[in-house]
Amino acid sequence: MRTIVEARQVKKLFGSKGSVSTALQEIDLTVLEGEFVGIMGPSGSGKSTLLHLIAAIDEPTAGSIHIDGSNLHTMNEEQISKFRRDKLGFLFQDYNLLDTLTVKENILLPLALAKVPVAELELRVEEITDKFGIKPLLAKYPYQLSGGQKQRTAASRAIIARPSLILADEPTGALDSKSATDLLESLKELNEQDQATLLMVTHDAFAASYCSRVLFIKDGTIFTELVKGQTPRKAFFRKILDVLSVLGGGAGDVI
Repeated sequence: MRTIVEARQVKKLFGSKGSVSTALQEIDLTVLEGEFVGIMGPSGSGKSTLLHLIAAIDEPTAGSIHIDGSNLHTMNEEQISKFRRDKLGFLFQDYNLLDTLTVKENILLPLALAKVPVAELELRVEEITDKFGIKPLLAKYPYQLSGGQKQRTAASRAIIARPSLILADEPTGALDSKSATDLLESLKELNEQDQATLLMVTHDAFAASYCSRVLFIKDGTIFTELVKGQTPRKAFFRKILDVLSVLGGGAGDVI
């Protein structure tokens, strides 16, 4: 099975001489094609820093990170931009939709920038919006949508270019429980049916229970991991809560 993320001995320091803090130290991480991996940990543990390094938003102080066989941190800005556009999909808590574009135009933006033929654009948007149940909303603008509809629009945009890796940062953080469940069910279906590879940072044990594997970070290192395997989701949820209690917080306050 193809390796999508390979991080080896990753270290990240912040600050300057005399005032240096260690955000990550000696992180080893492998994500295979078709995995849905969650990252959890207390506030300040380094989980968001790790996601930023994998997205090439920041650079590691030491170590290496390869995404789909490529080392983003040896590329120039133009190469990184093209790689992100072609290989990575992003899903954030605050949606990042453009208010002046319709739902359809927001979803198609990555493909339009890549100059994909119009016929292909139409096929893909129909397929993706059907998966996320937002086909009737294509002509609407973001201000006309609920939070859940906005996030499903953002998710459609994240996957329409068929990226090698989808990076999600607290994707359910601003959603009510029904909207969060709808989004997670759609992501799970995308993972299981289309073999999409997802890496999600979350503080929410319920959201993490949809993952096939969950990594827990504490003080910049990987504390432990849980693999779902054949465990039912509700039982996996309880296991996640048990680890969070050891880390020093419950489902709602571990961020």
